[in-house]
Amino acid sequence: MIKKNRPVYLCGFMGCGKSTIGRLLAKKLGREFVDLDDYIEQREGMSIPQIFEQRGENYFREVETVALSELSAAAGVVATGGGTLLKKENGDRAKSMGTVVFIDAPFDICYERIKGDKNRPIAYNSTREQLFDRYEQRKPLYKENSDFSVNGNAAPMQIVSDILD
Repeated sequence: MIKKNRPVYLCGFMGCGKSTIGRLLAKKLGREFVDLDDYIEQREGMSIPQIFEQRGENYFREVETVALSELSAAAGVVATGGGTLLKKENGDRAKSMGTVVFIDAPFDICYERIKGDKNRPIAYNSTREQLFDRYEQRKPLYKENSDFSVNGNAAPMQIVSDILD
């Protein structure tokens, strides 16, 4: 169950549907929706691929932590990046500020959505096998850093309904 008047943070692997579900959930709750990656792009004045290319993944992860803390006071719905809540500090912050929901989508679904996506540097520069390994490494951390999980294989409105139930 989501905590009333507290932010809802959606986590899960790249392509699991965090942004789609987030928009629908925010509308249903009458709250603001923020995609953390979009927020970072606006904040930094460059795209995620540019940040990775010019400043590296470590810099991006630092900015991600700062951005999450900037958004933590808002009682909205936040679609985190695929790696955001893997950092203990970020997971702890999100859980203490609101409700964290893990969208548990099968790897094959995620892969079909992200393969060849130039806006996702990790996905674009990795083989299917590398992404699967990353998926397998991250899944237990998503579970650990979330309050509950939902079946990411369901239709978007069903996932929203599952979160609200």
